Amino acid sequence: QMQLVESGGGLVQAGGSLRLSCAASGRTFYVMGWFRQAPGKEREFVASVDWSGGGTDYADSVKGRFTISRGNGGNTMYLQMNSLKPEDTAVYFCTGRTGLHQTRVAGSYDYWGQGTQVTVSS
Repeated sequence: QMQLVESGGGLVQAGGSLRLSCAASGRTFYVMGWFRQAPGKEREFVASVDWSGGGTDYADSVKGRFTISRGNGGNTMYLQMNSLKPEDTAVYFCTGRTGLHQTRVAGSYDYWGQGTQVTVSS
């Protein structure tokens, strides 16, 4: 059974850091990504990574502060978040797609985790 499970969310002060993890079971995805959704807002793209870990893509709002990576033979994905801002507060979702190309479109991803809350206080 395919499953994506996120961990690592929590409460942090502005300027702090958090590391999110996502464990995939049931299959390995060529492309994995992180999206986030704040209250009253649409789900938005954060970052994606390909199988090798060498191909990455970031939203402009997190570029230079967040780093996406993969490990454990591609079955685990991480999001290192530094210099966090209150506007980063959201539920963060891990996702994977069976297609070969990275994309920022949520509808192109096939599997989703339940999400983990990240709260950044000012």
